[in-house]
Amino acid sequence: MPLYKTLTNRNNTTVYIWYIIESEAWLRSGLDLNENSVNRLFTMSSELHRRGFLSIRHLLREAGLTDQDLYYSDEGKPFLKDGRHISITHSFEFTGIVISDDVIGIDIEKQREKIMRIATKFIGYEQSFIESFKAPVKELSVIWCAKESMYKLYGTRGLGFKAHCYVEPFDMELNHTTARLVYQQDNLKFDVYFTELENFMMAYTLPALNA
Repeated sequence: MPLYKTLTNRNNTTVYIWYIIESEAWLRSGLDLNENSVNRLFTMSSELHRRGFLSIRHLLREAGLTDQDLYYSDEGKPFLKDGRHISITHSFEFTGIVISDDVIGIDIEKQREKIMRIATKFIGYEQSFIESFKAPVKELSVIWCAKESMYKLYGTRGLGFKAHCYVEPFDMELNHTTARLVYQQDNLKFDVYFTELENFMMAYTLPALNA
């Protein structure tokens, strides 16, 4: 199918979401892949991962870009040659990119019951309010996606979801919360925007307007 959804909650920031139902052959058609991307595709044993990788290149095209405009650091963090910021995510049938003038992070996760079993691994500060959750799988998924997107934005090894990333209480209907990252000398505040995509959760993180 074509583009599944676009979101713009902030000026100069746009999210592009793809729902993967196409064959690998269809997704390969019409793409001009750079040498690094061709080599990466060759090493992917999973067809689902290859389809996700290719769908992201279609999302780039929706944003007026090509695979030639994208490159990666030695740590695997994506960058755009025009100086804007990009973050990329892939979870099962969904892929997403967000492009912004600000540093940015995005994450999509499938909503699964097991998140309740592993919550103690990433919930710290939030313990004070999670007992009030009406739909804990959804709300825990928001917290996980928020912390994962902060991690992608910050891009520094050693950062811990539980120890260094804090998500403030939120209302699911508002699709927005704030969060804070405290690590070494940094104490950073973020806006987090989230939304459901079928039975998945997506969140992306930007520096807060009111830091």
